[in-house]
Amino acid sequence: MPRDISEFGLPSFRGAVREIILASVAIYVVIVLLLTFRGETGQALFNGGILNPVAIIKHGRIWQFVTYAFMYLDPIDFALSLLGVYFLGTAVEERVGYSRFYGLFFGSVVISAVAGFGLSLTGRIAQGLAFGSGAAADAILMVFYLFNRGAPIMLFPIPIRIPVKWVVIGVAAIETAYLFLTHFSLFYCVILLGLGAGYLWHTIFFSRKVSLGISERFYGMRNSYYRWKRRRAARKFEVYMREHEKRDVTFDEHGNYVPPDGSKKKNGGSKSGWVN
Repeated sequence: MPRDISEFGLPSFRGAVREIILASVAIYVVIVLLLTFRGETGQALFNGGILNPVAIIKHGRIWQFVTYAFMYLDPIDFALSLLGVYFLGTAVEERVGYSRFYGLFFGSVVISAVAGFGLSLTGRIAQGLAFGSGAAADAILMVFYLFNRGAPIMLFPIPIRIPVKWVVIGVAAIETAYLFLTHFSLFYCVILLGLGAGYLWHTIFFSRKVSLGISERFYGMRNSYYRWKRRRAARKFEVYMREHEKRDVTFDEHGNYVPPDGSKKKNGGSKSGWVN
């Protein structure tokens, strides 16, 4: 990384991290002002943005899978979530780039919300509401750990270096305790799912075996599609020649033209007119 990740100091405030934090602050200020001066409007905006499985099922508010990450009420909760995005997000963005960091943030938000929504359908766990960017902050923490497994970090404002592995374990333990104390509420289910979403994102984009497997599968599907198109075009041409030119033409299983037996062989004696 460009700078020592254990160095005590404030990360630079730029890029996708800056844009996400500024957008979060602007939305939070609007919500607070509306709740203060236009209570019903502010409450309606907040209720329409938070993750509410009942509202998604009854009213189809699928946008809540994204907007809940920008909904806050408690100032401390708001500050802690964005501090997590700021302090570790800058280092992660330096490693993965601007576009991929946006993919990490919104991908973890959506994956955690959809998984939490699925759990809520059991009617026993993941009940209630969810809001805030805690899932994204946990995903960023997990990705930071996977990039820097042996690195120590400083938890601002405590000037003590702690291995990032123990930070991940500590955060997971505290959030799990809250999950139990709140009887598996949706709020803490979604936050904890953020750790899994971060691990999944890192595995997909930065695990060599997975990346090679995805690439091979993609190109294999693409080539199969092109072969299917060529065979289909060959069948259409056969029908056309039979109906309009009153003669038969033949193509092999790959869509290559097969000349009549009496014609001269080309391409080194190959039976097909051309080979791709």
